Amino acid sequence: MKIHSDDFRVREGHKVKLRKWPTHIAPVYKSKAQYESILHDHVERLSDLQAKLYAANRYAVLLIFQAMDAAGKDGAIKHVMSGVNPQGCQVFSFKHPSATELQHDFLWRTTRTLPERGQIGIFNRSYYEEVLIVRVHPEILRAEGVDLDGGDDAIWGDRYRSIVDFERHLHRNGTRIIKFFLHLSKAEQRRRFLARIDEPEKNWKFSMNDIQERQYWKPYMKAYEKCLAATSTEIAPWYVVPADDKENARLIVSQVLLDALEDLRLAYPKTSPERRRELLAIRKRLARDAD
Repeated sequence: MKIHSDDFRVREGHKVKLRKWPTHIAPVYKSKAQYESILHDHVERLSDLQAKLYAANRYAVLLIFQAMDAAGKDGAIKHVMSGVNPQGCQVFSFKHPSATELQHDFLWRTTRTLPERGQIGIFNRSYYEEVLIVRVHPEILRAEGVDLDGGDDAIWGDRYRSIVDFERHLHRNGTRIIKFFLHLSKAEQRRRFLARIDEPEKNWKFSMNDIQERQYWKPYMKAYEKCLAATSTEIAPWYVVPADDKENARLIVSQVLLDALEDLRLAYPKTSPERRRELLAIRKRLARDAD
């Protein structure tokens, strides 16, 4: 099976019903060895493209990962980006906002960590938490000092518009945004939670908060549906990645990223004739100094 990025893309303006989006599909690999071979090829190609992105210094790339707990965000980032030069890539994880962050608008804390030109920035969770977890737990809005008099619908509609406008602004200024929702089934989440309990080396991953949030599965799915439909655009699309098979999910993520980077038609900067003459003159001097 060949991976086609468009198969996982949420079209702008389309309604989203997550029950119609699979959490598991036929794998693109036939064995563990083939999976590792495909991933290795993807990683090598990503490394080459990232080097050109860095050298050209024209675009920035922002990857956003959102998912329910245990969907494999950390693993996808670790494996897919394993060959990227650390000088050209930064990962930020966003947990509960600090007291200082709560004193600002909801986009403020993530705006400070946006990637520079030539860089790949990765948000493990992001400003989208403000229309996901906050929508499921609206009491958080009080801590943010948000006026609730306009009603919930007005709040979420305004936040969706702010996000879309913000991403359009970034796109106009050279930042390309790719957003991944790792779509995990409730049954697979349960299996992974049990593994975190049963396998001592995974105990550190388990949190009672994960179990508490699992109780809100349906509200979260509704929040994701609203969010994906309202904020997936042509310039900053969402990709719904089937996440029950971790290896397959990583290959899909890496292929989507490859396609997006290749669309930028990246190349190393061309040397001007003047610069070339200068370099040749320097070379001659270095050759004379060989001894």
